[in-house]
Amino acid sequence: MKITFIRHTSLNIAPDVCYGQSDVDVSANFNKESKQLKKKLQKYEFTGLYSSPLQRCLKLAFDINRGNPIVDNRLKELNFGDWEMLTWDEIPRDIFDHWATDYANLAPPEGETFSELQSRGIAFVNDMKKKHQGEHIAVVSHGGMIRAILAHTLNIPLKSLFRFTVDHASITTFDFSHEIPKIKYVNL
Repeated sequence: MKITFIRHTSLNIAPDVCYGQSDVDVSANFNKESKQLKKKLQKYEFTGLYSSPLQRCLKLAFDINRGNPIVDNRLKELNFGDWEMLTWDEIPRDIFDHWATDYANLAPPEGETFSELQSRGIAFVNDMKKKHQGEHIAVVSHGGMIRAILAHTLNIPLKSLFRFTVDHASITTFDFSHEIPKIKYVNL
């Protein structure tokens, strides 16, 4: 079973805002970015399409026109809790610095840890492996989720997940067909 994760397009928000699970809309570049993405996806045939429920993912899922997406809440971005929609500079530095030392196991106030996000992603992948044996599915999701699945697949600690660049409107393909999963593409 293969999964091609597709990161949503760029957003209509300032780059210094912590948005996480906030339902932020796509940017004015949506049509251009989606068109480029559809060109990359031409060589793929998918038997299923899944999406995060957030509008930035759903809009793209419908636009790539690969059937109606199945919405799965496990595909959401990290919940930054009280930090949602604050600029990074508005978050008290001492609290942020403490969180940054172990974001795998520490949560922003009223938020979740990256370990919790990764657990959601692993549960989704395991369910898909059972449901779509021998198939290739597409998943429209978020940078944090894609990085968490990369870290799990490569068996590296979550503290290393920001070593991966996952651009807007990029694809990352995993092949779970064998005992040892393989990563076909990252950030294509």
